[in-house]
Amino acid sequence: MAEPAPATGLAGPAPIFAALGDPTRLSLLMRLSDGQTRSITLLAADGRLTRQAVTKHLRVLQDVGLVDHVRAGRETLYACRPEPLDMARAWLDRVAAQWDDALGRLKMFVETEDRRRP
Repeated sequence: MAEPAPATGLAGPAPIFAALGDPTRLSLLMRLSDGQTRSITLLAADGRLTRQAVTKHLRVLQDVGLVDHVRAGRETLYACRPEPLDMARAWLDRVAAQWDDALGRLKMFVETEDRRRP
């Protein structure tokens, strides 16, 4: 499989969240998340998207490392890569912890101020 561009650096997980912000791309990724590889033809089989539209969306997902592909004869098969999702989740966990800390400090400050008032 081809090596994807890493979704790190100054932007952090923003490109991953941007790619997943489109319902069509999210739906394609969900279909690929079962670990099975699928061709563009198979992904477009339900008729809601053309093969060209599927290709465009897969390219965006591939650019952020969420999807990878391998050639199998005349077909290109696509598969989900969970590692960027793990990185995005770790980032969200760090942000959540920072908010929990900030809210804890705010609570302590408010409760301390309430005790000081007569």
